[in-house]
Amino acid sequence: MDENSLTADPSTWNGSNFVSVKQLTPEGLQLLFSVAKDMKALVRSEGGDERLKHRVLANVFYEASTRTSCSFQAAMLRLGGKVVCVNESSSSVKKGETLGDTIRCLECYADVTVLRHPVKGSAAEAASATQKPVLNAGDGVGEHPSQALLDTFTIEDEFSSTGGLQNKIVVLLGDLKHGRTVHSLAKLIARSGISGVTLRYCSPDILRMPEDVKEEVAKYGLQQEEFTNLKAALNGADCLYVTRVQKERFASEADYEAVKSIYIVDKEVMKAAPEKCIILHPLPRVGEIKEEVDSDPRAAYFRQMENGMFVRMALLALVLGKSGK
Repeated sequence: MDENSLTADPSTWNGSNFVSVKQLTPEGLQLLFSVAKDMKALVRSEGGDERLKHRVLANVFYEASTRTSCSFQAAMLRLGGKVVCVNESSSSVKKGETLGDTIRCLECYADVTVLRHPVKGSAAEAASATQKPVLNAGDGVGEHPSQALLDTFTIEDEFSSTGGLQNKIVVLLGDLKHGRTVHSLAKLIARSGISGVTLRYCSPDILRMPEDVKEEVAKYGLQQEEFTNLKAALNGADCLYVTRVQKERFASEADYEAVKSIYIVDKEVMKAAPEKCIILHPLPRVGEIKEEVDSDPRAAYFRQMENGMFVRMALLALVLGKSGK
């Protein structure tokens, strides 16, 4: 199955894969956000509906996950569908089965597959093996496109009274080398058609944003700035997007230990941050945001997490042709 361009026309989503933010047009992004707002209102008022009754989601996770896995499951259940779960320890991959064969097997049972896999490019490989939608839930150090959707949706929502993301300064902090969430977020913001956004990358030198991501963003004319000093990066910022240093991606323990605690967001950092600078994090956190920050009204990461369910409800409804749009 080819990667379709996802536009404002819901028919372009129906039956399509979603493996990369590169598939999204600005109009397609706004359609997704419109449906997500509808889903938020639906959950608030009714808890859900039955539009995906008798539809089945295969939730395939070969890497650990709490939020992404559970939010996709909750999204399907709130829309009346069912879920079957597969992980590496319970699947025939332990017997040597290929990813393609696993996906073809699940195609026989399910209407849509959500896949997380440790290998970059695996979601596209899976999509080519089936005629039913595959949604990328993270492929190694590649992309995490549905996370980028919920991140951008959250920024737009938090600043809805001041033009959303337009003309905002967004600081991406931490492990920018390995962080698929920041790779996808930078690309999506660049492709969004939203004007005046500045992206600031703050990281140790060994964890800088990859050149291919910066080159992709540059195609769309966004201003990009690089920092190693957090307080300098926060000057005038509207959003601080924090990422953990990903121990599992490092070649050596020594390299990880050298940078694991280089940035810690605590009350002192929050004092230095602008008054209306929101804090986001894809979670889990492993010490880079102190719990003392949670009570700060600028800490938006739990609101961000809830938005993930609404966005994934919208995504499932769109690819299964039941968005109502």
